[in-house]
Order: sequence, then structure tokens, then C-alpha cells
Amino acid sequence: MKLLTPSQTTPSTEGVLAVDNAADVRALSLAGVQRIDLHFPKFADGRAFSQAVLLRRRLGFTGDIRATGDVLIDQLVQMQRCGFSEAVLRDDQDLAHGEALLRHFSGFYQGDLQQPRPLFARVA
Repeated sequence: MKLLTPSQTTPSTEGVLAVDNAADVRALSLAGVQRIDLHFPKFADGRAFSQAVLLRRRLGFTGDIRATGDVLIDQLVQMQRCGFSEAVLRDDQDLAHGEALLRHFSGFYQGDLQQPRPLFARVA
């Protein structure tokens, strides 16, 4: 997962689709879309997690999915497991600490978008 600070982002609209939290991503036209920006209006609002899973699993979107808004390093591992490929961290978040958190776990018992099979099915 690529981590960015707000100062590292450049406004780009070509091939980018910014999606509102209330939007049903299943109704979106993804033709020509290279990146989808999903917004976290506040830390406790997790609708963008569901949108990312729908985009990857049900719609087969293979482009970048970027998390924007109130993004904290506490959320990064779950974001990655839900299909986000990029995250723009809030200004007060430490980029190096976020990268260390992403490397902390080598695997998970449950399946996710990166490894759909649970651990017991992989070792058996």
C-alpha cells in the first residue's frame, strides 16, 4: 500500500473518480477509470471500507483505490485488506510509523482480498 501526505498529492481529474460515501458503487460506470478516491469524512465512518470491497470483489476493479479524508494510521492494515492501494494520511499522522504498521503482520487467519483463502485452508 502506498502512503501519501496531503502535500504529496497533486490535483488530477483525468481517469480519477471521486466517490461520495452515500453512493452505491455498483451503479457507477468504471469505463476509463484508473483511480477511485473513496472519502472518510471522519474516523468512525467506515462506509468507504464497504465500497472498496464491492469495487474489488463484485465489480473486479483493478485500478488504484485511494483513501482520502480523516485517514489515520490505525486504519491502514484494514484498508489494505479491504482493497485500498493508496492512502492520503491526515496531516498529524506519521508516515514512517504507518509504513511500519503495514509491515508488522506477516499474515492473517481470516481470508481477505489479498489472500481469499483462510490460513487453515492454505496449510492443510
